[in-house]
Amino acid sequence: MTDTPDIHGFTAPGFEPVRDAFASLWDGNDEIGAAFAIEIDGKPVIDLWGGWTGKKREAEWAEDTIVPVFSTGKAITALVMGWLKDQGHFAFTDRVADYWPDFAANGKSEVTIAQALSHQAGLSGLIEPMEAGDWFDRDFIEARIAAQAPLWPPGDGSGYSPLVYGFIADAIALRTDGRSIGQILKAEITGSHGIDFFIGTPESEHARTAEHRLPPKAPDLGEINEITKLAFLKPWSSPGRRGAAEWRKAEFPAANGHGNARSIAALMGLYANEGRLGDDALIAPATIAELMAEQVRGPDRVLPFDLSLGMGVMRNTTNGFYGPESASIGHYGMGGSCGFADPVRHLSGSYTPCQLSFHLAGDPRAVSLINAVYGCL
Repeated sequence: MTDTPDIHGFTAPGFEPVRDAFASLWDGNDEIGAAFAIEIDGKPVIDLWGGWTGKKREAEWAEDTIVPVFSTGKAITALVMGWLKDQGHFAFTDRVADYWPDFAANGKSEVTIAQALSHQAGLSGLIEPMEAGDWFDRDFIEARIAAQAPLWPPGDGSGYSPLVYGFIADAIALRTDGRSIGQILKAEITGSHGIDFFIGTPESEHARTAEHRLPPKAPDLGEINEITKLAFLKPWSSPGRRGAAEWRKAEFPAANGHGNARSIAALMGLYANEGRLGDDALIAPATIAELMAEQVRGPDRVLPFDLSLGMGVMRNTTNGFYGPESASIGHYGMGGSCGFADPVRHLSGSYTPCQLSFHLAGDPRAVSLINAVYGCL
């Protein structure tokens, strides 16, 4: 066994330096296994993978390996919400309580869908103590969310929500379409296009799923306040059991999508190409523009940096996480995975590792690869 793996896949002519940048991730033994992919105009120009699927470095990362990408899936959930909007189920300016009346309790009656999808609902976490496993009970969590008072006035800035964001989106989907976010994604977007991405990963796919390895240290959350604690640090802030079959099969639209760089690059191509996926116009260009438009900008109450947020996406205008194009959008997941889109160059991409880092966003591995891509353009 060697600590320097073979790199598989392809780079289109002119993108050879990206392959070298990808291979360099194993210098110093930091990487275990990963994939990186780029599309331009909906066509693959980079599709690379290498390394191993677990910390023991026994099984090689294969072409069809998938991996949990955590909050990177928030941008995919937003696409499903865009599809639902185009079916006439709602407008983003509608109130959440128009479709979920119980949500109006305790000062949330005027929260709009756009605010909920841009972390402005005042619901970064749940106040009342509970068992971590209660997150697996959708009805229980919906009742908790509906009853809770906002942690700050809705619409008065953002406070990143690791999990609640997805439950609100799912509640709206279930009450308007009758299907969950994961079910709609498979039936209307991924299934018919052969895209390997799941929210609620069937047990039949678990054998080809890479195991994530925890980061060497905890992320820097900045100044810790009660809102931060509820989002990340309470015993009930997350469901735990990450990597267990129960967790993989569950639908957490904000937090446990499974896929690979190839699949996420294809899905993020919907943002890069005005809602087109291959030859299909899946989401209206105006809806894609709504999702990407700035909803809020400034200091976030949970994450220790300023954010410019669309609906389900982080805009590139404040941190430059997604290369030099200010119009780009994307999302990072816990530990370093990301998906992004550049609508100016019709470029989309993704990085999916199994070695998690301690960076909340802007993982240096992903940033180095994205910068290498732009260096080739």
